[in-house]
Amino acid sequence: MTPTRRTSMLAIAVALSSASGLAVAQAGETVKIAYIDPLSGSFANIGQNILKTHQLLSQRISGKANPAGVKFEIVPLDNKASPQETLNSLKAAIDQDIRYVVQGQGSGSAAALIDAVAKHNERNPGKEILFLNYAAVDPDLTNSKCNYWHFRFDADTSMKMEAFTTYMKDEKNISAVYLINQNYSHGQQVSRFAKEMLARKRPDVKIVGDDLHPLGQVKDFAPYVAKIKASGADSVITGNWGQDLSLLIKAGKDAGLDVTWYTYYAGAAGTPTAIGPGSDGKIKFVYVAHPNIPGDLAKAQEEFKAKYNEDLSTTTVYNLYQMLAAAMAKAKSTDPVKVAAAMEGLSLKSFSGEVQMRATDHQLQQALYIAKWQKVDAKYKYNVENTGYTWGEERKIEAYVASTPTSCQMKRP
Repeated sequence: MTPTRRTSMLAIAVALSSASGLAVAQAGETVKIAYIDPLSGSFANIGQNILKTHQLLSQRISGKANPAGVKFEIVPLDNKASPQETLNSLKAAIDQDIRYVVQGQGSGSAAALIDAVAKHNERNPGKEILFLNYAAVDPDLTNSKCNYWHFRFDADTSMKMEAFTTYMKDEKNISAVYLINQNYSHGQQVSRFAKEMLARKRPDVKIVGDDLHPLGQVKDFAPYVAKIKASGADSVITGNWGQDLSLLIKAGKDAGLDVTWYTYYAGAAGTPTAIGPGSDGKIKFVYVAHPNIPGDLAKAQEEFKAKYNEDLSTTTVYNLYQMLAAAMAKAKSTDPVKVAAAMEGLSLKSFSGEVQMRATDHQLQQALYIAKWQKVDAKYKYNVENTGYTWGEERKIEAYVASTPTSCQMKRP
């Protein structure tokens, strides 16, 4: 080898060594993550609880517990449940050079974020932002509005309805169903998919009512409950969440409404307290978890309760940080561009079994659970919001059953 050739090869080796050093230099780095959700207004109790959830679960996998060795810092930004305020919050995050954003309360806000993040990334190469969606479940977000910079960790509305109706088709006591939902994209989708899937799986079931009401504005649900009662419904399907669900169920109890509630969010913070004692077996939810799954999730729940005297109910956040840490380790970088590429198709073992981030549309594939409201017993011991009641597992719907197809045509950078 000539001296020139030897010098050239040495230079390349040094360059590669330096590049490798840069690739693993994320160890010990602090990654800031903007939490953009309502911290004031009608849904503040949910937002504050989920903020604490992000803080605790991100800290549990920070530093040495993180396969990439990074630390996470959550920066809370109040979007007041408004898409416009969401964009203002995103601007504040950009001004602080925050490269990761989490949001989940409201698909309208999520859609605004997807669009704004995509435009920002196109205009600002080298300053890309990654949007990690832990709970905004409108199917359009991973179909017609799918985007490379958006990853969803909750099951979407159609997946949850697929699981719910798979369960409901075997419940022979269901004959008349009333639909009541918030009048925005998620609520409209719950109504649509309930009608489509029940018609396919239980054509004998009648839809006896279908109401949409303003999001976060109804203070008295008694008129809606009167309509449900008059319809002769034996079951109610609702995608309502937060105050809208708590007030609806309370109005039903006050009116002596005898129905089984099939809900998306009865397990969310505050709603179990509103349900209170009684209604055994009459309130059910579909979700990615329930509070009586043993293992590390149960440990996290106990830590959360001990620290905040509240329940950790938004368990999609658990998988979010597990997968983010794994993607950073795989990418050997905290650069959102490299992390996004590493997260596509990534699989890991979680509390419900294997979960996988589907590369086609960035929708996490995971098992779902149907759980019912019941008294704490020897099998289901977790005392939800100190009510003496808990959520008992009715059925686990495996990921391949709950999965729904996507029309996403992903455009990659």
